[in-house]
Amino acid sequence: MLGSTHGTLTTDSRRARIIACGEQRPGAAVHGRAADTDDLDVSGRPLYTDVPDLDRFFRPRSVAVVGASDTEGRPNTGITRQLLSWAERVGARVHPVHPTRPAVFGLPCAASVADLPEPVDLAVLLVADPLPLVAELAEAKVRFAVAFASGFAETGAAGAAAQAELAAAVRESGLRLLGPNTNLNAFERFRNDLQGPAIALITQSGHQGRPVFALQELGVRLSHWAPTGNEADLETADFISYFAERPEVGAIACYLEGLKDGRSFLLAADRAARRRVPVVAVKVGRTEAGARTAASHTGKLTGADDVIDAAMRQYGVIRVDGLDELQDTAALLARAQAPRADGVVVYSISGGTGAHVADLAAGAGLRLPELSADRQAELHRWIPEYLSVANPVDNGGHPVGDERGRKIIDALLADPEVGVLICPITGPFPPLSDRLVRDLVAAAETTDKLVCVVWGSPVGTEPAYREVLLGSSRVATFRTVGNCLTAVRAYLDHHRFVHTYRSPFDEAPRSPSPSFRKARALLRPGQQLSEHAAKQLLRAYGIRVPREQLVTSAAGAVRAAAQVGYPVVMKASGARIAHKTELGLVRIGLTSASQVRDAYRELTDTARYEGVSLDGVLVCQMVERGVEMVVGVTHDDLFGPTVTVGLGGVLVEVLRDAAVRVPPFGEEQARDMLGELRGRALLDGVRGRPPADLDALVEVVLRVQRMALELGGELAELDINPLMVLPQGQGAVALDALAVCR
Repeated sequence: MLGSTHGTLTTDSRRARIIACGEQRPGAAVHGRAADTDDLDVSGRPLYTDVPDLDRFFRPRSVAVVGASDTEGRPNTGITRQLLSWAERVGARVHPVHPTRPAVFGLPCAASVADLPEPVDLAVLLVADPLPLVAELAEAKVRFAVAFASGFAETGAAGAAAQAELAAAVRESGLRLLGPNTNLNAFERFRNDLQGPAIALITQSGHQGRPVFALQELGVRLSHWAPTGNEADLETADFISYFAERPEVGAIACYLEGLKDGRSFLLAADRAARRRVPVVAVKVGRTEAGARTAASHTGKLTGADDVIDAAMRQYGVIRVDGLDELQDTAALLARAQAPRADGVVVYSISGGTGAHVADLAAGAGLRLPELSADRQAELHRWIPEYLSVANPVDNGGHPVGDERGRKIIDALLADPEVGVLICPITGPFPPLSDRLVRDLVAAAETTDKLVCVVWGSPVGTEPAYREVLLGSSRVATFRTVGNCLTAVRAYLDHHRFVHTYRSPFDEAPRSPSPSFRKARALLRPGQQLSEHAAKQLLRAYGIRVPREQLVTSAAGAVRAAAQVGYPVVMKASGARIAHKTELGLVRIGLTSASQVRDAYRELTDTARYEGVSLDGVLVCQMVERGVEMVVGVTHDDLFGPTVTVGLGGVLVEVLRDAAVRVPPFGEEQARDMLGELRGRALLDGVRGRPPADLDALVEVVLRVQRMALELGGELAELDINPLMVLPQGQGAVALDALAVCR
């Protein structure tokens, strides 16, 4: 299942226009080596990162234990003993280091790192303050170090400052550091008698990895455990990149509390996606709202967790909520072959059980195809005619007790529409349940389709479960229906994703477009632009806006209306006006010169009353007959510029129907954003209305993305609301815009 999917995105003429390149921007550093211009996108962010060579971290030839102890009752003694046992298993030589001890556990003790008898690959630092040792380790050419000490960024501002100092020293030294505030999980006892693809585990809290590590007792192989701690240096992204390259790794399981660097994480996830290695992650913090103060609608539509969720989906990272889901999903993805079909069949001995599981499966987004008439006729050779075999398949119970049971299973697996068979067994009922389990295991050995069993007994000590199901590496066994369906959905989604995956980094723009210089001249650092200026920004990037003129008198408004063409919309325009409708600063549907004169006086009087400074009044073409959308840019502290699209208009913050992506992304992701909207049906046409111009909407999203990449360092927020998406073939028009400069 591990394969390379390097490739480039198909570029059509519309996309080619959007990503047309011009001048080159200077480069910046890429972690691990000097960057050249091809390594950076137009925003100066890296498009490439080296894979750290961690072989000698996980399998060192020699290890120094700094602060080693053999005094009973001391914490360092237990750690030293565990490290000695681990080193013996991996074939590493251990060198205790302590300034006052001649020996530890019978091994000669060096007084300092400088006194080590040979170069070492890994130094384990059992000291309260690792900072003074960094230079000494670098001088001794130590490649890796692990700092167990706590009291750093997890404790507050003072600890964060100490961690920053440690990180700076490590960067200058060339040493690679795990921690601080980590533990011994990397040095656990891994079973070496298990076969098949393995799970590699990454956790920022050691205890949270225990359920996944315990999968070894169920016959699931684990190859590595990286407890990243506070990530002063080595981070989750480093380990994802490394594990994705390891031939024995079938899936990467992660427990994440925070991400150190958004772009590094995306590059690592991209590497895993290219190689078709699934990444399954628990990311805590779903309920934390983004702590941002935004003038735009866009900035209020998504919180920080929404952005993380979207970024993970973009790169195929499978996000789950519970540790039980993490272990079950990772285990399935590590061991199962690619699906032959995406259809799921539910097979049970009970009509009630089958109907219940089928309902849950359909609700989870799985496809349950109705079996063909010929297939149903075949099944009725062994199943009574009065039982339903359309899908779910109810055998009534008795057929599982004889040769009919295996024939039914084989017939279901032979169906070309079926890629996954799910058999829920709500409780043991020997001897029938034992025969059913043996038939399922035997059938799984003869097929490349996925066979899943849900063993619902709360006891879990039955021989059919402990000996037969868990003894099979071909059957995926679950204890709950929910976890089974979550894992199966992730399995099908993952293979569908990687089958068509093309890295967005391959086509990310590296040079500014011709629009960049024109747009940049319109920005006013630290200021909010007027609507008129914001629309000029959109024009610079080829985004269509209505015909309009900015006027400063009633007579000028009348002349402008005649040139724009009735009916017109009139709006107060000023740099500090965020939401004109709420202030009564908009008039629509004006059809005569007298209405325009009156509207001009009313708007300027209202602005004066509200204390709003104006640069004029906009007289705009009135555009109707479309779907109101919002497209915008906000800045995320972790990922930088993000692009949002959603249902727009005056109810945008009430409906809160939006999707977000992190640039760079391609046209397919832009279309996927529309598919995530609850109100997507409005774009397809409802109640006799024509379908909207989706191609034009997607093009606006991609052009806004280009703007976000090129101006992201200078543009804090952009809000196009409403973007009127006209009927198919007629385009999209930005009726209003707000821009805030950084």
